[in-house]
Amino acid sequence: MPITALDAATLEKLLSASVAAPSIHNTQPWRFRLDRDPTTLEIHAAAGRTLRHTDPAGRALHVSVGCALLNLRVAVAHHGWEPVTRLLPRPGEPDLLATVRIGGQVRFPAVPPRLYDAVWHRHSSRLPFSGRPLPAALFAELAETAHAEGALLSLPGPAESGRLLRLTQEAEQRNRLDSARAVESRRWVHEPDGSGLGVPPEAIGPQDYLDRVPMRDFGAHRHPVVLPARSFEPRPILAVLSTAHDRRTDWLRAGQALERVLLVATAHGIRTSLLHQALEWPDLRAQLTRVPDDGRVHAQMLIRLGYGPEGAPSPRRMVCQTPE
Repeated sequence: MPITALDAATLEKLLSASVAAPSIHNTQPWRFRLDRDPTTLEIHAAAGRTLRHTDPAGRALHVSVGCALLNLRVAVAHHGWEPVTRLLPRPGEPDLLATVRIGGQVRFPAVPPRLYDAVWHRHSSRLPFSGRPLPAALFAELAETAHAEGALLSLPGPAESGRLLRLTQEAEQRNRLDSARAVESRRWVHEPDGSGLGVPPEAIGPQDYLDRVPMRDFGAHRHPVVLPARSFEPRPILAVLSTAHDRRTDWLRAGQALERVLLVATAHGIRTSLLHQALEWPDLRAQLTRVPDDGRVHAQMLIRLGYGPEGAPSPRRMVCQTPE
């Protein structure tokens, strides 16, 4: 039997799950609105939370919203309903990125319970990992997870991983030399101020003193407090998430694939962090994927995975702040 309207308690649960998604600089660049159909939620881009210098095309914004969309789908399915999703449903409203209609009840669980549980435990860990290898079966599951959402997840070998880390290091150096980007990044690093946005200083994590793993420093080289340095894993485990095309719909699909991969990893006790720096420079982003001459894929995220400490979470906006 289809639901006729969303009551306040159910709406709060669905939105709480959605806003638990990751976003670039924890900008949470989404806002939710109930459609005239009281069983349909709209997800709009929050124009005031864009990164004009870091993300001028809005690709990272779309990926972030895709992550929130996946969490919303998982929450709807967890409550026993079918999430009917449309991407960019109204061309005349470019800021409307997706809608989710609450369909009829599903007879069997559409998502494993562990996936919904992982929504509340997943967050990035910018701390050193142990270096313990991932089981091959686990990576196969992660790759299948990405494929189910229309994306490709590849696991590079040691030499290729080294090349990807060097590209990320170059991007991080460029970001440090670009004053506009540095100022923009520092704006989003602050102690909790009630907004539920941004990255608290304790969540940034240390730098790798051997520079093997180029962690983003958010412009800390100009901050009065210098980030500490620690030894990171000698052979970081990386995965590249990519799509066959590079349109707005592909960015939204990439975000959904990314979040599903992160949730599955979390359910298996795997920590993750996102190395996004090289994706912010078109020439470096183009070098993140290597494919045969008869095809081309577009990198959407570089993921670092491993076993290690949980790390500090970043805040989220209160649900009552979210519908706008």
